[in-house]
Amino acid sequence: MPLLRTKEIRAMDAETIAKKLTELRDELMHERGVAAMGGAPPNPGKIRALRKNIARILTIMREEELAGAAAVPGKAVPAKAAPSGEKT
Repeated sequence: MPLLRTKEIRAMDAETIAKKLTELRDELMHERGVAAMGGAPPNPGKIRALRKNIARILTIMREEELAGAAAVPGKAVPAKAAPSGEKT
């Protein structure tokens, strides 16, 4: 499982990125299943690498989404509100 570089992800088109994301999520689900069953993984760092690759892809997708929205004036993408710490 090679580490995906941000340059490589940015060079991909949206369809390829979505396909890669699905592939990585399926692989992560499989690795977690093997670990849950008590099997010794051949590469113990693989789950962490998969999670990092998924996070990298999601981050780049969000950056591109925000950059696309910034290019269109008058249409702002609302950011998620930070939790205030108080319960209502």
